[in-house]
Amino acid sequence: MRWWDIEAVMRLEHELFAEDAWSAGMFWSELSEPEMRHYVVAEDETGGLAGYAGLAVIGDEGDVQTIGVRRDRWGTGLGALLLTELLDLAVARGCRDVLLEVRVDNARAQALYERFGFKGIGVRRGYYQPANVDALVMRCDLKERREGTATGG
Repeated sequence: MRWWDIEAVMRLEHELFAEDAWSAGMFWSELSEPEMRHYVVAEDETGGLAGYAGLAVIGDEGDVQTIGVRRDRWGTGLGALLLTELLDLAVARGCRDVLLEVRVDNARAQALYERFGFKGIGVRRGYYQPANVDALVMRCDLKERREGTATGG
């Protein structure tokens, strides 16, 4: 992801996460720290934005910041492809594990993460504002993933 992608990312962000949408400033801030943050975009056949994802790396721990996939691309494997990109980067940067938060009412996303070896480890009450929706905190042990006990995809 580059600065010129932010306008299209913002349109998709608001379509997907209306109540919890990030601001353009938040994306600008994330992109300003390339040594700790990694963001990718996926384009469709016409060059339009089909999805995006971001990872933060601090020490030996990664954190999935966001994954967004255009609704007409749901079920095509694009979310899995974006998540694979983030996990591969986490491994390359020496991460031991990767964490993420997902809305407790987002079963579709939770199922994707579970396929990749993420397990629920806690709940953050009222994490998503202003909707006041709880977040399930999930963790993926990258050693287990490398050893093949979590297959993904």
